[in-house]
Amino acid sequence: MDEIALSPERRLLGKSSLSVSPMAWGMWRFAGDDVKAAQARVEAALAAGINFFDTADIYGPDNDEPFGASEALLGRVFADSPGLRDQIVLASKGGIRMGVPYDSSPKYLRDAVEASLTRLGVERLDLWQIHRPDMLAHPADTAAMLDALVAEGKIAAIGVSNHTPGQTGALAKYLNAGVTSTQPEFSPLATAPLFDGTLDRAMKHGVAVLAWSPLGQGRLGDGDPRPGRMQTEDARTARTKAALAAQGAKYGVGIAAAAYAWIMAHPAGIIPIVGTQNPGRIAESQDAYKVRWTRAEWYGVLVASLGENLP
Repeated sequence: MDEIALSPERRLLGKSSLSVSPMAWGMWRFAGDDVKAAQARVEAALAAGINFFDTADIYGPDNDEPFGASEALLGRVFADSPGLRDQIVLASKGGIRMGVPYDSSPKYLRDAVEASLTRLGVERLDLWQIHRPDMLAHPADTAAMLDALVAEGKIAAIGVSNHTPGQTGALAKYLNAGVTSTQPEFSPLATAPLFDGTLDRAMKHGVAVLAWSPLGQGRLGDGDPRPGRMQTEDARTARTKAALAAQGAKYGVGIAAAAYAWIMAHPAGIIPIVGTQNPGRIAESQDAYKVRWTRAEWYGVLVASLGENLP
């Protein structure tokens, strides 16, 4: 019986020249003042074979820190250990303004990118993503500024996050640099991209897909819920975890690794963004490569999540 196997080999991100790992490390919870501890987390991700790091300028307030705090902390790590920057494909996001909430006007885009570069202490972002769509910005105006930032060498590639296929297509029409990536929420508990055209459009146009919250906002973790959150388990979550646990048990891995593997088995080559800040959990992310899937097993997880058989 044919099985879907996973490879840890790096590959190009969409149609760009960026060579990235099949998993990324997310820095939403990258916080604190201990630079050495922060560096240890960065090095744990690199040791796990992850060279693709995803941050954003808005990361900070959710951790009771200032806007830009996560980028600033990573900038301090780079300042202490400059050699780390060259080992990383660095992605960030912008376009969310406190109290606005969204702004993709040309002036704000330039200001946001340049502020991120300053906080990070780098000359270029390998990937810069519009964090959420600004419905009051015409995609032609947005694209013109992004193309200018690419021409100036401040950004290597452009992506979008939380955009519909239509919004992505509208930007792509005007963007000479092309849309390299899209970042939806996707997990065995957040399956909309399978059905709303997001993954189909990505495969049609050679766009890379990054999956945020691949563990269903912590509900599919191995007993490691997000800090400060009580984890209530409804029937759907229980069914999905049971299906993932059974698959993981076949290969001696946990639920989280099985969830990452389920995401990566899709032919769109989806890159799950590992969000844990625990070095041990980061190391365990490599267990995902041990898992194989038959079609029946993969669809079994989907059916468990949907709570009904597919037509």
